[in-house]
Amino acid sequence: MLGQVGGWLLGPALGFRPFSFHIAGTLVGCSKLASPAEVWTWMGYNFAVYAVIPYLWFRRRYAPEQLNLTSIAPRADLILILVIAALESALELAAFPGIFKLTSHQLALTAPLSFLVFFLGTVLPTMVLIYAILLPRYLKLTGSMTATVLLGGLTYALMHLVEGWSVFASPRDTALSLIFVFLTYMGPGMFKSFVTLRTGNAWVHALGYHAVAPHVIADAPMIAKVFAIV
Repeated sequence: MLGQVGGWLLGPALGFRPFSFHIAGTLVGCSKLASPAEVWTWMGYNFAVYAVIPYLWFRRRYAPEQLNLTSIAPRADLILILVIAALESALELAAFPGIFKLTSHQLALTAPLSFLVFFLGTVLPTMVLIYAILLPRYLKLTGSMTATVLLGGLTYALMHLVEGWSVFASPRDTALSLIFVFLTYMGPGMFKSFVTLRTGNAWVHALGYHAVAPHVIADAPMIAKVFAIV
């Protein structure tokens, strides 16, 4: 949460919007797109604060297996990644058809750029902070898979408190913003928790249910506009 507070302060201090786990415009679009400088700064901040620093701290005392960062069944995990990615991609291509409006040239440039930006800006921060570090501790503390899944979903929602569409100008706006944060992110956070607990491998959700779907499929058109790729 200190990292969230830092992002809320740093973004406006640099003339940007507050930083959360998503850059403004992600998934839902916005009337004023982020600038390239805002995207790169957000990405660098999240990668350093939520992924690099926590990982360097915890790897000193915990093995990769204890941090859910290795696979004990690579073939089974790969199949699960492909199945989840295929199903989720099919649903999102129907829900977010904007990617079909990109030309082949735009897609060739935008898809890898979108993957890079969101992989460093939100996928790795999510995976390392929540599903490598916090989730095993939730399980240890509660002894309950159900409670751990719920706590994982709650934590995932809490890390998105200040989204690009959040408004805190009045009690009504604040309440609605918080309601939509939890409605939007609690479910996906619980699914990520469940998959990670069942496989012991946080890479499964990161690659199957985050990196490509939705952040390439849904967000590539936005990235094309932000970086003026024509």
